[in-house]
Parts: sequence; structure tokens; C-alpha cells
Amino acid sequence: MTVQDGIRSFGPEDLSLIPPRKADANKGTYGHVLVIAGSEGMCGAAYLSALAAYRTGAGLVRIFTPEPNRQILQIQLPEAIVTSYDTDTVNADREVWKARIAELMEWASAVVLGPGLGKADYVKDLVEDVLEASYVPLIIDADALNAIAEYPYLTGFYTENMILTPHVGEMARLTGRTIAELLNDPAAAAAEYRDTYGVNCVLKCHQTVTAATDGQLYRTLSGTPALAKAGTGDVLTGIIAGCLCLGMEEGQAAAFGSFLHGMAGLKAAERSSVHGVLAREVAEAVPFVMRAVPGVTF
Repeated sequence: MTVQDGIRSFGPEDLSLIPPRKADANKGTYGHVLVIAGSEGMCGAAYLSALAAYRTGAGLVRIFTPEPNRQILQIQLPEAIVTSYDTDTVNADREVWKARIAELMEWASAVVLGPGLGKADYVKDLVEDVLEASYVPLIIDADALNAIAEYPYLTGFYTENMILTPHVGEMARLTGRTIAELLNDPAAAAAEYRDTYGVNCVLKCHQTVTAATDGQLYRTLSGTPALAKAGTGDVLTGIIAGCLCLGMEEGQAAAFGSFLHGMAGLKAAERSSVHGVLAREVAEAVPFVMRAVPGVTF
């Protein structure tokens, strides 16, 4: 790890932070990831996040998604549990719906919320109910962030075990600042949001910055323009969830996950070129990066 101007950066030597798989492990040893993602026609976001969580080491992944996505996801990722819902039921009986959310959250040891959820009216209530019921690490991304930006009262549900992963456009909507202002000093912007709301903040840009609730700042130096593709943000949420399942604390999981994401992008570009990388190839490259730890077999 290097430190410059008080900001830490992981390097290849820090891959040693990845623990070896326990010899007596079972699928419950490495956590349950709940991926709440996807809308009709947007099941790819849920798939990419769930795939990345598995590839990073999670033991069991459940996808909670609208019913039209169920069959597609069961075919794309048969290793995942797919639990579906009818979007009309979100507001039909709030108490029944909230009980269902609470049950799912109790099952999970880490939760991803937001990829591909869309902007339908029910999404705000879904986000609110998940935030309210969250007692485990929660990674908030994409349309969940957009819902929070549109309904600022939702920040009242923030807790220190939450990890927000906005790109600069989403951060602009969350803060009311311009993209140019955010890019002028992304470290300060991430730290200000963390200090204001008490959450871990991963501000995605060409050198992603993570402001952790323990006070540390991290800069990701492994990034590559190969990651400038649709779906790579969904992969990042799954990688962070996988890091949590490996036993990392929220801030470290967020920062190390961003570093690992960049390394996987570089690895994928070796095969597909910096122009031709697909998001799923980044997820598939994660295990090959993890195998680079000297003397450790994964």
C-alpha cells in the first residue's frame, strides 16, 4: 500500500489481504448476498452483480427481482437463488410487503440494492423499506441512489454499515453540486459526503475515491478505461459484497473491492483489448486476479 497526501492506495502486493479458503468451509461459511436489482427488461444488472459476488468468493447469492426476470436469471446464473415479486404488490399491502423485505434482510449477511431497478413509482417505497430494515452491510448503487436524490428524506435511514457507490453524475444529483466541481477534488467530495451522513462513500471516476467511516481515504490506481462500459458498476457492487463475505469491514471492502475491480478490468483487457471488454468479462476475470497471490490456492 502506498500513501500520498494522506490518501491510501492498494497495489498488487496487497492481494495478500485476500484470505485463503478455509479447508472445512461450506456454502454458509462465506456469507449470503442478497441482490435487490433489476426491472423488467433490465435483468442484466442483477445478473452481473450476482455473478461478481460469486466470483469474488460469496458462498450463496439470492436475487430479488420482478417476476418477468425470474426465468432469464435462472438460466443465466443457475447457481443463484432467484426470488421474484410482482411490482403491483409493493403498495398493495404495505405490512405484508414490509414483512417480506424484513425476512429477506434477516437471511442476508450483505445486501446490494439498486442496479437496474428503474424509476417506477414503487422503487421509492422499495428503497425505503430496505433501508429501514437493514442491519447488515448494504451497498447502495444506481437507481437506489437516484431515488435517494429525488427523496432526500431517505438519507435519514443511513447507518455507518452502508456503502454508497455513486458515479459523478449520481453524486451531482445527491449533493446538488456540478460534475466539474466534484471532479476538481473527488477526495474532498467523498469525504464531505461521508462526514455529513456517516456512510462509506465510493465516488467513481477515473481514479475512484473511497471515504471510509473509520476516517481513511483511499484512491484506486488500478482503474482502466476498459471499465468505461455499461454494467461494470454492477460488477463493482458484487465485488464489494464478495469482499464483505471474505470477512473485510465495510470501508476496507469498499476500497479493496474498487482496487480488485480495476485489476480485473486490466486482466479482462489483456484478452479483449481496452475497447472490447464486456462487464461480464470483468466479473469472470476476478478469480484470475485473486490467483496471483503467491503461495495461496483459491
